[in-house]
Amino acid sequence: MRRRALLGLIAALLVVLGASPSWAAPIAVRHAEGVTHGFLVVRSPAGDVIAEGDLLQVVRPEGVESRLVFRFRDGSTYEETALFSQQRVFTLLGYKLRQKGPSFPMEMDVSLSREGEKGRYQVRSRQAREDEQPASGEVDLPADVYSGMLTMLVKNVAKGATETVQVLAFTPKPMLVQVEIAPVGEEPVTAGERRVAATHYVLTPKLGLVRGTIARIIGKNPPPYHCWIVTGDVPAFVNIDGPLYGGGPIWRVETVSPRPPARR
Repeated sequence: MRRRALLGLIAALLVVLGASPSWAAPIAVRHAEGVTHGFLVVRSPAGDVIAEGDLLQVVRPEGVESRLVFRFRDGSTYEETALFSQQRVFTLLGYKLRQKGPSFPMEMDVSLSREGEKGRYQVRSRQAREDEQPASGEVDLPADVYSGMLTMLVKNVAKGATETVQVLAFTPKPMLVQVEIAPVGEEPVTAGERRVAATHYVLTPKLGLVRGTIARIIGKNPPPYHCWIVTGDVPAFVNIDGPLYGGGPIWRVETVSPRPPARR
């Protein structure tokens, strides 16, 4: 209980002391999203497969729904859903996150819905051997908030450009965090027997002076994410390295292809 109280106090300080973020312009749509079914795996830092997953996108009347689902081999589950519009610019309309099981230190069930420039959220969280902690309320939701959409945005960054967006981090209460998306060069990747060029992007959380100082004190300064995208007229996601939750290990999420049955 003492640890949870300390984390709650720190989260409150982060929200209060960092409550004036600078808002950037929303990301323009260069490549529209549509119906998609991608197959994924999650690898540990040692390279072992620890989860299989799917990226499922469907087009609904209210917007595009993108759902990321991981099923871990230890029985844990992770599901993140973003609902967004893509009329000239990308706009987050709704967000859900569910994580539970031994791979995660905290069970969480998050829902967020946009109401103009505000977002209504509900959070249910529970750490091991503790009671569930519900939270709900209203939070600023500027046009450049893109929770659950970062890999989509990377495909829409102009060649050579650097963009800054925001995401809502739930601690479990929501906190706006800026993320800088910057290319650092091209690297070869393989597709079957072919070698193709992919652009390496670094996605760096920017906590600001006050938040960054507190994060360093408690050892919770978030690491950068590394993402590889095959660019060109039709971009393609390759993989992303980074934690799925605050303070978590660096896992690799990468694409895999279904294999056909053996020839008869």
